[in-house]
Order: sequence, then structure tokens, then C-alpha cells
Amino acid sequence: MSIFAYLVAGYLVLVGSYGIVRSRHMVHAVVSLSVAQAGTYVLLLAVGFQTGASAPVFGSTTKPNKNVADPVVQAMCLTDIVVSATVTALLLALAIQVNKRQGTVDPDELTALRG
Repeated sequence: MSIFAYLVAGYLVLVGSYGIVRSRHMVHAVVSLSVAQAGTYVLLLAVGFQTGASAPVFGSTTKPNKNVADPVVQAMCLTDIVVSATVTALLLALAIQVNKRQGTVDPDELTALRG
């Protein structure tokens, strides 16, 4: 199970990175970045996964000495999701503004960015 999760995480990061490199459209690049970031979610969950462990929620029905999943990794995954959503929204807003000003979202056709 854990090897499979690491392979899926690596595959998602590679596919997303390949999409960013080969992209000729800003929206496609943003979606590819989101795919690569999904790989980081899977990687974080794979790191924090423990077989037979329960969620790190303690209450009156759960004994505190029971094996639980690492809550720090889960918190990092939630933070990663929030940062990913923010970055995606920011990049899509940037793509809209570039399209309004330049009339294209193809990075190769943006002559104003060339030195």
C-alpha cells in the first residue's frame, strides 16, 4: 500500500511537471500545476499513513494509548490544499489579466515579457 502511494505521488508530480513544461496555454499550465500539487497531497498522506491507526481525534470513547495517525502530516496536507487553491486562483487571475492586456495566453506570443 505505501509503495503504491509513493508511486502515485511521483507519477502525479511528473505528469504535472511535464504538462507545465510542454504547455502553450497559461490555463493549461495552471491545471498542470494543480495536478503536480495533487501529487504532494498524496505524498504527505503516504508519509503519515499507518496501518491500523485511527484518526487523531481523542474523546471520551477513544483510549489515548491507541495507535493514531500523525496529525502534523494531516495538518500539513490541509495547509497544502489551501495554499494550492490560493495559488491556482492567483495564477488564473493573472492569466485573465494577461489575456485582457495582450490578447493571448500563449507564453511564446507574449512579446512584452521578452528582454
